[in-house]
Amino acid sequence: MEEAPVFANDCPCIDPCPMNLMFGIIGGKWKSKIICTLNLNDTLRYGEIKRRVKGVTPTMLSSSLRELEELGIVSRTQYDEMPVRVEYALTDAGRSFVPIMVAMRDWSVEYTRKLAAAH
Repeated sequence: MEEAPVFANDCPCIDPCPMNLMFGIIGGKWKSKIICTLNLNDTLRYGEIKRRVKGVTPTMLSSSLRELEELGIVSRTQYDEMPVRVEYALTDAGRSFVPIMVAMRDWSVEYTRKLAAAH
């Protein structure tokens, strides 16, 4: 049987939990999809994100983009043009988070297979 990983000096049960930020970044239905969409497309305007993230409402897209911007995961660039043009992109922090999301996806796929095989 494998031993559980040791969390050095930071027990995952301490308050505040060091993982709360990560869960804030990927929490909810839409943030991870927005991050993946921006990762695949570099820079996108709001309407382009809306078309690519199927099912997201304008309210949820706006609030998710705002939260990701506040967390430093997404950058928002507004150009002084008429009509106003706004573009969104992943920051360096956002791009560095993508491999973590890929690892979590891979774990989820493998764990789903194990659950299906057990039943």
